[in-house]
Amino acid sequence: MDYAAYEPGATAVTSALAIKILIAGGFGVGKTTMVGTISEIRPLHTEELLSERGVGVDDVSGVESKSTTTVALDFGRITIREGLWLYLFGTPGQDRFWFMWDELALGALGAVVLADTRRLQDSFPAVDYFEQRGIPFVVGVNCFDGARRHDPAKVRRALGLHAHVPIVLCDVRDRASVRDVLTTLVTYAVEGAGHAMP
Repeated sequence: MDYAAYEPGATAVTSALAIKILIAGGFGVGKTTMVGTISEIRPLHTEELLSERGVGVDDVSGVESKSTTTVALDFGRITIREGLWLYLFGTPGQDRFWFMWDELALGALGAVVLADTRRLQDSFPAVDYFEQRGIPFVVGVNCFDGARRHDPAKVRRALGLHAHVPIVLCDVRDRASVRDVLTTLVTYAVEGAGHAMP
């Protein structure tokens, strides 16, 4: 909302705008790390220790050394300029916490679907979720140490993505890399996704 200036010669206050972005993907793919890497504030994490109750429920194959999980959300903030912020919401990756996704997705400009090529099948539910709801998304292939690098075209085919959906190779531990992924998403959501929807 704009407010008129009270004194002659004073300028009007510019409207503030917060843009909501989701960071989604499977369990252990790097969502919490991504939010923490780029956030200018101390990020909010809702991580809890994995417990015996999750045995047989949570699939930890490929991430056996992981000892915590996000149970609600991660939250971080980036200031683009005065009055313009990106709010980052990391989603929980395990099936049993998916009831949170609908609430988190309300009002989102778009989403980053993080993918690990060693466990690419874990990306399917997130891709399906955003496709079904018409929410613009990009795929960020998190290049883990020791993981084989795959051509983005092969990742696109494996995930069954439309030709217009951007795929970005990234390292979620690197601030510049995360910035590039988010820039790609915002540009795509604002300029490209509306024209590319089937």
